[in-house]
Amino acid sequence: MAPIKLENVSKSFGNVNVINDISLAVEAGELMVFLGPSGSGKSTLLRMIAGLETIDSGALMIDDVRSENLAPGQRNVAMVFQNYALYPHMTVRDNMAFGLRNIGMSADEIDARVQEAARMLEMVELLERRPAQLSGGQRQRVAIGRAIVKEPKAFLFDEPLSNLDAALRVRTRVELAQLHNRMKATMIYVTHDQTEAMTLADRIVVLNNCRIEQIGTPMEVYLRPASRFVAGFVGSPGMNFIEVDLAGDGTQIARLNDGSALKVDIPEMAPGRYEMGVRPEAIRVVEDENAEEVTTTATVGVVERLGERTLLYCTLADGTELIATDSGRSETRTGDQVRLAFDATALHLFDEAGNAYHVH
Repeated sequence: MAPIKLENVSKSFGNVNVINDISLAVEAGELMVFLGPSGSGKSTLLRMIAGLETIDSGALMIDDVRSENLAPGQRNVAMVFQNYALYPHMTVRDNMAFGLRNIGMSADEIDARVQEAARMLEMVELLERRPAQLSGGQRQRVAIGRAIVKEPKAFLFDEPLSNLDAALRVRTRVELAQLHNRMKATMIYVTHDQTEAMTLADRIVVLNNCRIEQIGTPMEVYLRPASRFVAGFVGSPGMNFIEVDLAGDGTQIARLNDGSALKVDIPEMAPGRYEMGVRPEAIRVVEDENAEEVTTTATVGVVERLGERTLLYCTLADGTELIATDSGRSETRTGDQVRLAFDATALHLFDEAGNAYHVH
C-alpha cells in the first residue's frame, strides 16, 4: 500500500491542454475512481501516474518518493489495460510469470507468487490453458493476476471492463471489489460508467474538460453535487433540470413556469432565474388532489417498468421534460395525466455558471 499525490500537474499535446493544473491525493489502501466522459483527461492522468505519458509541469509522489521523472519500471505500479494484452502462445501461468522472469526472479519465488495470485482470483484450474481457451472475464482475471504477482505499490486500472458484456461486467465488478477488500491495496480505476464508479469507489474524482469538478465519496457526489455537470453526469437516470424563478422575502419560493410554487430552504440565494435540479426518486406520483406537497400536472410519454420501481417520462404544461418515480406495481400508462409531488428536502439550484446550491 502506498499513497499517491499529484501537485499542480499539467499536460499538453502541442497546443491542446489535456490536463490543467490538477492536484489530488490518493490515500494508502484507497480505491479511487477517475470518472468522466470521453476526452475529460482521466486516462491521460492515469498514464501520467504510470509513466506512460510525461508530466509537463507539477510533481508526482508515489509512496512519498518524487516520481515524475522516474522510468515506468522504477515506479513500482502495475497497470491493467482495457485490452488484456495476453501472449496467445503462452499458458496462463507463463503470461503471469513473464514479467518476473524478465527481471531475473528465482523460479521458486515466481511459482509461489503465481500460485497465490491464481488462488486469490479463483483460477488455479486455468493455469495451463491458453488465452484462446478462456472467456473474456477469465482473460481479464489473468491480466489482473499478472499485475498482482508484481506486488506493486499501487494498481492502475484503465477501463478494464469495457470489453465485457453487461452480465459479465457486473460479476467482474463484484470480483474487483472483493479483491480490493482482501488486498487492501492502493487502486486507481478509470471509467466513464458512473455505475462502476458508485459501486467500486471509496472516493470518486469527477473530471470534465481537463479539470476536477468534484472529489468525494459516492454518496457525497450523488447527494450534493458540486456543479450542474456533476449533477447531470452522476446518476442513472440523470437528474431533472427545471427552470424556476426564485423570489423571497425571508422565505425562498421557487416558482415553476406553470405557476406551481416550492418552498426552498436555501436562504443565501439571491432572487433570480435558476435551474432547479431534482432526482427522479424525489418526484413521485400522488393520487390525492388535496395532498400537502406542492404538486404540478404532467403528461406521461413513456412508462419504463423496472420491477422494483416504475420510471415515468413526463412533460409539463410548458414543455419541460422530466423523469418521475412510481411504485413497481404502477398502473400508469402512456398518455395519462398525473399529479407529481416534489420532495422539497432534495432540491438543488444551479446558477448561470453551473455552481450548485443545496437545500439545508
